[in-house]
Amino acid sequence: MATSGTATFNPEIVEIVEDAYERCGLELRSGYDLKTARRSLDIMAAEWSNKGINLWTVESGTVALTTGTATYTLPADTIDLLETVIRTGSGSNQQDLSINRISVSTYATIPNKNNQGRPIQIYVDRQATPKVNVWPTPDSSATYTLVYWRLRRIEDAGRAGSNTYDVPSRFLPCLVAGLAYHIAIKRPEVGLDRVTFLKAAYDEQFTLAADEDRDKSSINFAPNITS
Repeated sequence: MATSGTATFNPEIVEIVEDAYERCGLELRSGYDLKTARRSLDIMAAEWSNKGINLWTVESGTVALTTGTATYTLPADTIDLLETVIRTGSGSNQQDLSINRISVSTYATIPNKNNQGRPIQIYVDRQATPKVNVWPTPDSSATYTLVYWRLRRIEDAGRAGSNTYDVPSRFLPCLVAGLAYHIAIKRPEVGLDRVTFLKAAYDEQFTLAADEDRDKSSINFAPNITS
């Protein structure tokens, strides 16, 4: 039995939308049908950001710290930071030193936020355009770089139906199932029974995808048995 020898299936946006409409018992007939489906895709992407860590959206980045400056702006599509370190030196002399994340309450109670030294604490201010505040503010004794691993937003569907969506192949079943449900709840001709079925199918596919999309490295727990 011959196989294709390829594993490159990555449907275009318009194909994803067509499949979702078919699951609703509908057909993609107009430009507005495609437009409203693209909008639902992007709303669903924002929903996924609230459901947990999407591993394919984890990216590393750096910010060069400036002497006496406490506040720095992150890329606008940043959702949150997962890990942060302060890097000093370069090459074989490079060192990554831990920096503790603190809450707004802890940052607010620091008596002198202008103290200078090597930063040891960071407050992530999650505004529409997120920022970070480091403390102490960097001094001039070394070159400091904030190194971070962030969660970024899933990229927009875009206007071209020939685009592909910013998800790995393992999330394609969930993507189509979710889009079908989001379309169904906007179309009165889709019966309640089908809407309920599509919601259950979406929940099942998201659970399968989310359970697989996890860090599979080993972890050890050491009990604290001191008195």
